[in-house]
Amino acid sequence: MLARHADLNYIEGLMSEILTKLAVLDTRFNELEAAVSDPNVIASSDYTRVLREHARVGRLANPYRALRQALADAEAARELLADPDMKEMAEAEISEREAAAAQLEEDIKGLLAQDDPMADRPALLEIRAGTGGDEACLFAGDLARMYQMYCTKMGWSLDVMDLQENEEGGIKEGVFMVKGDGAYGLLRFESGGHRVQRVPATESQGRIHTSAATVAVMPEAEEVDVDINPADLRVDTYRASGAGGQHVNKTESAVRITHEPSGLVAACQDEKSQHSNRDRAMKVLRAKLYDHEQRRLAAERAAERKQQVGTGDRSDRIRTYNFPQNRITDHRIGFTAYNLDRYVEGNIDELQQAMIDDVKSRILDEWDGAI
Repeated sequence: MLARHADLNYIEGLMSEILTKLAVLDTRFNELEAAVSDPNVIASSDYTRVLREHARVGRLANPYRALRQALADAEAARELLADPDMKEMAEAEISEREAAAAQLEEDIKGLLAQDDPMADRPALLEIRAGTGGDEACLFAGDLARMYQMYCTKMGWSLDVMDLQENEEGGIKEGVFMVKGDGAYGLLRFESGGHRVQRVPATESQGRIHTSAATVAVMPEAEEVDVDINPADLRVDTYRASGAGGQHVNKTESAVRITHEPSGLVAACQDEKSQHSNRDRAMKVLRAKLYDHEQRRLAAERAAERKQQVGTGDRSDRIRTYNFPQNRITDHRIGFTAYNLDRYVEGNIDELQQAMIDDVKSRILDEWDGAI
C-alpha cells in the first residue's frame, strides 16, 4: 500500500499507468468545467450531454486531484525532516498525507471497478427460465424474489414491467425496472446464466435436479442515447394473460414492440391502459437496443465485457446455487460460501463486494482510460 512507502518515485511507479490516464481525464475535466459555465454551451442542445460528461469525468478527476495534492503535501513535508525543530511535525504530516493517498488510491480503484457511463441509471432486470421445465420456472421466481429483497435492503424500488408466470407459481419470463442510487452499477454483476441444484418438491425419489435461468441487466436508456426510427417498429396489441388477477383482462391492453432490423422484442402487460404499456415497452426496447449496440462496439474493440444473456443451458453459468450443501459459487471469480440460505433472502452484499474487489485487482492491466 502507498502508506508503507515514503519514496514518491516508488508510488508514482506503482501508479504510473493509471496516473497517466487520469491526467488525460483531468485535462478533459478542465475543458468541461469551462464548458458548463459557457453561455453558448448553456444555450445549446448539447448542454445536457456536457453536464453528464462533466459529472462522469468528475467522479475520477476530483479524487485524482486530491491524490496528487496529498502526494505533493507529503513531499513538501519530507523536505522538513532535516530540521530538528520540524522533524516531529513533518513525520506526522507525512504519515497523515500518505495514509490519505493510500485511501484515495483505493477509492479511485473502487470507482474504476464500478465505473460505467450508466452506473447511476435505473437498471432493467430480465429473468428467464432456462433448461429444467417447471423447476426452472420456480428457480426464476426464486431469483426474482431474491432480487426484490435485495432491492428493499438497498432502498431501491422494483417495478414489474412484464411478467409471464406458469401454473406452478414460477416465472417463465419477468422484466423489472429497478430504480435507486447505483442500481445498474451493482446489479450488472448479476448478468449471465444461473444454475440451481436441489430436490424439487415434485421429486418423490429425493433425487437432486439441475435447472437453469438467465439474468440480463441493462441500464435504462433515454431517447438521447438511442436513435430509433419509428418505421423500424412493429407494434402488436393483445390481451394480457397470466396466472390470474390483474394480469388478465378482456381488452387488448398488452403491447409487444418488435425492432425489425435487430429482431429485438419488448413487451409490457402490467398496466391497465395500452398507452401506458406502450410507453413502458419502449423503455425496455430502448434499453435492449442500447445494450445491443454497446456489446457490438465492445466486440469490435475486442474488449472484455460481460455477456448479458446466456443460452439457458445447464452448462452456461456464472453461478451455482447448491441447496443440499447450502453452497453458492460464483464461477467467474472462484467465490464459494456455505450460507446460501442468507443469499436467497437478498443478502448478496458479500458477493457483490467480491466482484468489485476482483475487478479492482485487474484495473492497472485492463483499464484503457475510457469512461
